[in-house]
Amino acid sequence: MIVRDYNTAKATRTVGAKGWDSTRLLLKEDGMGFSFHITTIHEGAELNLHYTNHLECVYCISGEGSIEDKATGEVHAIHPGIMYALDKHDDHILRGKTEMVMACTFNPPLTGREVHREDGSYALEADPL
Repeated sequence: MIVRDYNTAKATRTVGAKGWDSTRLLLKEDGMGFSFHITTIHEGAELNLHYTNHLECVYCISGEGSIEDKATGEVHAIHPGIMYALDKHDDHILRGKTEMVMACTFNPPLTGREVHREDGSYALEADPL
């Protein structure tokens, strides 16, 4: 059984970049087959993301924003209770109207050492950065 306190993990398992930070509660090393994160999208952030190697599911806990599908131009509002799943490695823009707190899962699981590449993706563990 794995038990972690989010408040403790914030000090040792948080990564981030301009516009976001993410506390990694489950990672590849935990052997669950997915990773689980609590991610904060900062107010005013506009993030161009395209997870070409990972599938992601996101649930909004608090805050407001939007997600734009770059292929279609369709924009979806995000607010508490909204879930979105990037089931087709969707190229997207995530915007934070206010600070948003999101629960996120990734498959394959993240290691915790990833950084966004220029195209907005994460490399697979064996891929060069």
